[in-house]
Amino acid sequence: MPRISRTVPSADEIARRATRGEDISAHFTGQFTVVRPIQRVNVDLTLGMLRELDSRAAALNVSRQAVIKTLLRQALDESKPARRTKRVS
Repeated sequence: MPRISRTVPSADEIARRATRGEDISAHFTGQFTVVRPIQRVNVDLTLGMLRELDSRAAALNVSRQAVIKTLLRQALDESKPARRTKRVS
């Protein structure tokens, strides 16, 4: 029985096939992660704050950036106003 050699097409080849209207669904699993664009910001912090961040990062064995993002997310979540539920009369 002869072996059928299947080569994986490049992304450009898949794009060309899609442009021609061919079915390219076999090349996708349906599982993906949405990557949102990142905006970089500069923040001025006191030396004391940096020391606290570095201390917490070392204790958690994560980067300073990870600590900042985690703490900021927590603070934003806590400061969200409570959602009001509509009452039906």
